[in-house]
Amino acid sequence: MKLTGIFLDTGKIPEIRKYHELGIIRGVTTNPTILRKDGIAGGWPGIEKHCKEIAQLIAPHPLSVEVTTNVMAEMQEQALMIAAWAKNINVKITIHGPDGGTENLKLVHELENKHNVRVNVTAMMSAQQCLLAAMAGATYVSIFGGRVNNMGYNSCHEIRRIRGLLDAFNSTAKIIVGSTREVLNIVEWFEAGADIVTAVPDLIEGMLVHPYSKETVRMFLEDGARLQK
Repeated sequence: MKLTGIFLDTGKIPEIRKYHELGIIRGVTTNPTILRKDGIAGGWPGIEKHCKEIAQLIAPHPLSVEVTTNVMAEMQEQALMIAAWAKNINVKITIHGPDGGTENLKLVHELENKHNVRVNVTAMMSAQQCLLAAMAGATYVSIFGGRVNNMGYNSCHEIRRIRGLLDAFNSTAKIIVGSTREVLNIVEWFEAGADIVTAVPDLIEGMLVHPYSKETVRMFLEDGARLQK
């Protein structure tokens, strides 16, 4: 298995530019909650302008943009519109609606197979949901590892189960693990079999900056200065 890497979980252009310029992210994920929190306004024209800017900034890395409705005809219309904004944009569709149902997977199947739209099926909490999404043709299957842990289960076990199932079915779907709560999650989820882990900027900062590294760098600089005397 070849890992894809970290997707930055934000809609803020300065944050995306910062970590993209470091060369350490392999994509960006958004959702309506993130965009609203980041102050994106102006309805669909505002969302389109903002997402096109992100897509252009990180190309050819992928950007996930989510539909804002669960009405089937409107979901399809939004999905086709979003996918047309840029070649590296994929569309996020939840595994089912707020009351359950099977219609969302029908749409996923049609978007992937009839319209050539790359779909990221999101809001999943179990291996069985991810398996069904992959079988429907999803390019990405997103399980919310942090929420799985919050429910009292070990998300690593569920990720290993997904990895085993997708490999057994020779599925090309990539496993995204999101809802990341702590720095430890990022490495342990990759070790468990995730292709991609989403992380907010603070967690990436936590991966990078270590107190002992800071202490060592200070020591080197102090001793280097003494060498000049």
